[in-house]
Amino acid sequence: MPGVRNVRAAGDARHARTGKDGLFFDKDGNILASVESFTSSATYNNAKYTVLGDGQEHETANTFSVSLTMTQIVVESDKFIKELIRAMSEQEMPVWGFRGSLKGRNGSEEIVVYDECIPSGQIDIQNVSVGDVIKRNWNFFANQAPNLQSELTII
Repeated sequence: MPGVRNVRAAGDARHARTGKDGLFFDKDGNILASVESFTSSATYNNAKYTVLGDGQEHETANTFSVSLTMTQIVVESDKFIKELIRAMSEQEMPVWGFRGSLKGRNGSEEIVVYDECIPSGQIDIQNVSVGDVIKRNWNFFANQAPNLQSELTII
């Protein structure tokens, strides 16, 4: 390929994954089939410091947090909303575990486990508008570091 500097990117394009290759499971391995999208992200909070005689500010690793967001297509009342409503009335918040999965073309699978997830921020109880599919947005905070159980491979 003349003029192409990164020949690997073009050569491995067949291994690119799309949303149809991903799944979101509860801790028991049940597919949450009504989930339209799922995102997990880490936020790092570093501590800044300066040293005498050095005009440059520096950072050192301090803390991190992991949050999950999912958009659920409301097909029927499910266990999550039932558990959330019950938790609000009993004033004892639920704790969930999730597994994110991405299937590779060659049968490999990336699995990340998120333990001790609690509701965080705003959660839609009912979100209804004319002419739109009814969806419920969820936000979670993971109180354990994610666990990478398996990785995608190309070979």
